[in-house]
Amino acid sequence: MQIGFDNDKYLKTQSEHIRERISKFGGKLYMEFGGKLFDDYHASRVLPGFHPDSKITMLKELRNQAEVIIAINANDIEKNKVRGDLGITYDMELLRLVDAFTSNGLLIGSVVLTQFAEQPSAISYENKLQTLGLKVYRHYPIDGYPSNIPLIVSDNGFGKNDYIVTSRPLVVVTAPGPGSGKMATCLSQLYHENKRGIKAGYAKFETFPVWNLPLNHPVNLAYEAATADLDDINEIDPFHLEAYGTTVINYNRDIAVFPVLSAIFEKIQGTSPYKSPTDMGVNMVGFCISDDAVCQAAAKQEILRRYYTALCEKRKGNAGDDPIMKIELLMKKCGITTGDRPCVMAANVKAEETGAPAAAMQMDDGTILTGKTSALLGASSALLLNALKYIAGIDDKIELLSADLISPIQNLKVDHLGGHSSLLHLNEILIALALASVTDPNAKKAIDQLDNLSGLEAHSSVILSQIDEGVFKKLGINLTCEPHYESKKLYHK
Repeated sequence: MQIGFDNDKYLKTQSEHIRERISKFGGKLYMEFGGKLFDDYHASRVLPGFHPDSKITMLKELRNQAEVIIAINANDIEKNKVRGDLGITYDMELLRLVDAFTSNGLLIGSVVLTQFAEQPSAISYENKLQTLGLKVYRHYPIDGYPSNIPLIVSDNGFGKNDYIVTSRPLVVVTAPGPGSGKMATCLSQLYHENKRGIKAGYAKFETFPVWNLPLNHPVNLAYEAATADLDDINEIDPFHLEAYGTTVINYNRDIAVFPVLSAIFEKIQGTSPYKSPTDMGVNMVGFCISDDAVCQAAAKQEILRRYYTALCEKRKGNAGDDPIMKIELLMKKCGITTGDRPCVMAANVKAEETGAPAAAMQMDDGTILTGKTSALLGASSALLLNALKYIAGIDDKIELLSADLISPIQNLKVDHLGGHSSLLHLNEILIALALASVTDPNAKKAIDQLDNLSGLEAHSSVILSQIDEGVFKKLGINLTCEPHYESKKLYHK
């Protein structure tokens, strides 16, 4: 993989910049963390060289100064809201976050239930958290938020919220997902700190859009593609342009709410510390791009991947045409088409030739490998084995898994476990390969190459099962699929 981002420089620069912001506010900073703190694979795809765990690694460098508040909207608990990328509810995701932060040596200061209105599920969850030893605070709905500033910044507004007791100079406010009340939590704390005579400030950490890249830079357009199902649109920050005469990029929601935020700052502290929404940010990603051409190329591929995701989500009945049309406009801005993703045509041509599902993968040297459906192997399984043989330098004619090894597993699936298809899923193929590697040197050579699949591009002529998609994801292979199912059944697992 070509590298376009200096991760070491990022960790050093970002940590230094956050320390500077803490000192600017007298030693206490509430920092709203947007996006993913863990497993930020979008950033690693569009900025090759960015490590998915870079943000948590950076926070670990500040562990002695930092503590974490996790905000969760009580309404999301009541509705069992699910985090789409992980498939788990927000209340369970919060527990996962607590475990992840704790295992990385970071202090979990507390949990705050925002929009708390005596919801029965929220009360039950609060009791559960307290039983687990977590400190829990309540923040309440405020009529007219965020525009009714006289009420918000009063004893009947922020004043009604619990004051969250903190002990560290850097307070990271994060959440299981969007709409959890991170910003309101920070502002409420500023109000309470000010009443107690404690100097404190607010900052925001969002990786995208990258404020010091052009508006139509592919990396920023890839962010729009990633949020095509939302209302996020990249815009030039007019407040920053007016204040400094410099063109920088932010997104529409932050720009729209900035006048209100500025007024709230003035009401709480007497003056606003920021002249623009971009001023509030601490993101230094744009300064750590080492090869712009590599990042542009990677971002264009991400836009194409998001396009196929949108097509498949529509086919699954989870979305409509709007995200598709939005991404098509982004593709035009970048001057790209699906033809710029070589594995797409290869998979579709192989499917047309064989009359059955097919898959293709582009290797690091540009070689395109394909996999077809057979009596023993599905297209994805055949492709995976072909890729491993290619990387390991094993002759293509050599069988890594014989029919004698695969057939008993197929019989087990169909005859004893009630499976409807004898074809093995990718996880089953890998288990079989692992078993074969005990006695077969070629199988051992192949399975030792699994880590070298990460970052490769693949395409399937049909929508894959959740199991197979999950294996591609775990291997780090960037998969796209045509928006078609292999069968005409109404139920697909």
